[in-house]
Amino acid sequence: MTDILMPALSPTMEEGVLAKWHVKVGDTVSAGDVIAEIETDKATMEVEAVDEGEVLEILVPEGTENVKVNTPIARLAGDDAAPAPTAQPDEAPRAETAPAPAKDAAPAAQTPAPAAPKSDGGERIFASPLARRIAAQNGVDLKSIKGTGPHGRIVKRDVEGAPKGAAQPAATGAAPAAGAEPRKALSLAQMGIPDGSYDLIPLDGMKKAVARRMVDSVQNVPHFPLFIDCEIDQLMAVRAKVNKMLEPQGIKVSVNDFVIKAAALALKMVPEANASYTPEGIAMHHNADVSMAVAIDGGLITPIIRKAETKGLAQIATESKDLAKRARDRKLKPEEFQGGTFSVSNLGMFGIKQFTSIINEPQGCIMSVGAGEQRPVVKDGQIVPATVMTVTLTCDHRVVDGATGARFLQAFKPLIEDPVAMLA
Repeated sequence: MTDILMPALSPTMEEGVLAKWHVKVGDTVSAGDVIAEIETDKATMEVEAVDEGEVLEILVPEGTENVKVNTPIARLAGDDAAPAPTAQPDEAPRAETAPAPAKDAAPAAQTPAPAAPKSDGGERIFASPLARRIAAQNGVDLKSIKGTGPHGRIVKRDVEGAPKGAAQPAATGAAPAAGAEPRKALSLAQMGIPDGSYDLIPLDGMKKAVARRMVDSVQNVPHFPLFIDCEIDQLMAVRAKVNKMLEPQGIKVSVNDFVIKAAALALKMVPEANASYTPEGIAMHHNADVSMAVAIDGGLITPIIRKAETKGLAQIATESKDLAKRARDRKLKPEEFQGGTFSVSNLGMFGIKQFTSIINEPQGCIMSVGAGEQRPVVKDGQIVPATVMTVTLTCDHRVVDGATGARFLQAFKPLIEDPVAMLA
């Protein structure tokens, strides 16, 4: 027999949702057949079989959430000594199984966790660490629950729907679940918000990933912001002319496309800002791979315009539109949203005048772009109206100090204020 394992779709993935099976028990599959779909915090992926054989068991039913990386999800008839197949990257994209188990990966069903509790009669209760932790927190008696996981294993959804109050509190001496947090967060009720006064929306994989990455960034990266105002009247005039020229091709250039191009050129002029901190040293990137923040249902993703300094506005506009659409459809390949060197986040279309973004590690900077609006400015001693856009550069002080960040903004400002230079 050959186990098919839950694949790791990115270096940081620890679990995912087994959204759909394309096979059933008794089906015969060949190498390259799509057998399942997996949802991660970023995209929906397809999993291929790399061996042929008959599907003996479906170990994890479709719709199961929080499936740990490297958990067996199905079993094929075949050579017992054969290696477990991996999921192959593809246009969907398809995933690649991680070479080593992720932290807290769930064991195979036939190998119960050593810390699993026992019932009063001495019978071992098979439950996932997460299910045990939720049961202890909510006062749920595991002995009264029938598991719906592989081989009757009690999983998260079983505990969440069970009656509360039958289990002993965790303080009676039961060992804490593996991976449990050292400090339990206060509940809303403990902070004065009564139960029943709100609706609770469970966190999906994307929300969890964004929360984890933002907390890590704020805690680990010494941020500081720099602000600059840019007059964009000429940009708006040039944009109108460019779009009129490109209209027959069905291409429309946005203000954000100009910002991406100007930022990429400024990064080449001030390469010290196109860098990342590592424990071994400062990584100076060869190209300006600009990540652009795209809001999608349930979170945020940052698809990348690769080598943006080498591309014209029309190409950037075409790529950004395509990437944004596929991001919202969750059809991006991992390499299309991982590995940028600099980020641009634009909230100008929502009327936000100014804001400061959290750095997207391991990048050294992120640029926040506000709305262009009519403001009074002084020119030649006279107060005149101008369309002004405030830009904020958030810097990782380990990589980009104040002087370097200022030089980058000095390079960016004339490019965005007089964009004809970018058309050359």
